[in-house]
Amino acid sequence: MGHMVTRVGMIGMSPGNGHPFSFSAIINGFSEDGMKVSGWPVIHEYLRQRRPEEFGVGSLHVTHAWTQEPSVTAALCRATKIEHGVERPEQMLGEVDALIIARDDAGSHWPLARRFLAAGLPVFIDKPLTLDRECLMAFRPYLEKGQLMTCSGMRYAKELDVLREQLCEHGSLRLVRGTIVNDWERYGIHLLEALLSLLPGHPTSVCAVPTGHETLLIRLDDGTPLIIDALGEVPPVFDIEVFGSRRVSRCSITDNFSMFRRLLFAFSDMVTKGSPSIPAEESIRILSTLIAGREALDEGGQVDLRQGVS
Repeated sequence: MGHMVTRVGMIGMSPGNGHPFSFSAIINGFSEDGMKVSGWPVIHEYLRQRRPEEFGVGSLHVTHAWTQEPSVTAALCRATKIEHGVERPEQMLGEVDALIIARDDAGSHWPLARRFLAAGLPVFIDKPLTLDRECLMAFRPYLEKGQLMTCSGMRYAKELDVLREQLCEHGSLRLVRGTIVNDWERYGIHLLEALLSLLPGHPTSVCAVPTGHETLLIRLDDGTPLIIDALGEVPPVFDIEVFGSRRVSRCSITDNFSMFRRLLFAFSDMVTKGSPSIPAEESIRILSTLIAGREALDEGGQVDLRQGVS
């Protein structure tokens, strides 16, 4: 890249998802006044607790922003020091070196990303990338060549560092549980990313368990049962429990700033090196599990991941 600065375009918004604000602020820093009136008090609060040197991500600088609402675009630009708000996403083509799509409505991702991927730009797409198998296959080549990155920040959660280091001290894993707020379709990916990047096994089947909320039992090829509960509308919860024959560990993931910062550094690495920060097979495996979970919930049965997943 010929630029000292990697110019990044930021695309948002989807309901209840403040990632355009948090991601842009971590990269660019933020305006105290702009953030105060942004409508994201929780994000504003955790940003204010950070030291100035914790902001900035490599050579990335968010220079352009687009959301569906001009007023939201203006608020985003004001809150996170973005120079250009644009009226249409394609106005960023030729003006930016990389793109972040910070929306969690999966159906919007391919239409928004397609032209930028075709133009050769590195793109980060917020979770979940897609809930559609055909769409996943369309994205696949870009994942494989290190032009596309997608994940949940929970993969990079600081709270999992010690657990990751000490996983083998747990002995044989009897049960691993993850508990989250909201629905499987949008939030299941958080725990799949956190747990499948932590555990050695790979998913072989997904089964819906009738509990009155969304519960999925995921079997791994090493025999570990993984149970994920999406509780719907409850106070925020992102909990992980690992029950081993020799040790039991529990942790709650609450430090959004650290996980998003690490995620953005991983994206910056991909932009710089032109190679995947997360192996493509791993992203495909996680998304296939997410899609299988949706199918198991819809049909009330078990979906075998070893059939029909190439």
